[in-house]
Amino acid sequence: MKRMLLGVGNRLSHDDGVGPVVAQALIDSDWIAIDCGTALENAMGIVSREQPDLLVIVDAATMDKEPGAFYLLPIAAQDCMLASTHGLPLSFVLGTIEHSAKETVLVGVQPEDMSFGEGLSSSVEASSKQLVKLLRGHRLNDIPRHESHI
Repeated sequence: MKRMLLGVGNRLSHDDGVGPVVAQALIDSDWIAIDCGTALENAMGIVSREQPDLLVIVDAATMDKEPGAFYLLPIAAQDCMLASTHGLPLSFVLGTIEHSAKETVLVGVQPEDMSFGEGLSSSVEASSKQLVKLLRGHRLNDIPRHESHI
């Protein structure tokens, strides 16, 4: 199975950088991991070329949960993901790459600190390590699903 992870976010806005941190941690694994920074749309060509079986997009997401909580989000919940503040609207990008992957999954991480500055808060850093462990172990189904309307 070909797995691809796109980490989205701004490392200069503390917890908004969680996506790139997760991507960086998976570089030496069996995942194709890409740090998209703030421009998810820049990975559209790679996704189209690679045609992954599973595409996971990780970004900070405002879900009104405890800082560091992470969830699998339905595609319909994309508006809570902060990728929409980075470049092209997430709905446009997802609509474009959706047909390039057999399955596309969003993982949102509740941020604690979105202020200007480098480094994740302690709660989001701990969660990012837990998320990486689950992804390395191919345990996507162990990530809780956020089913409510966000």
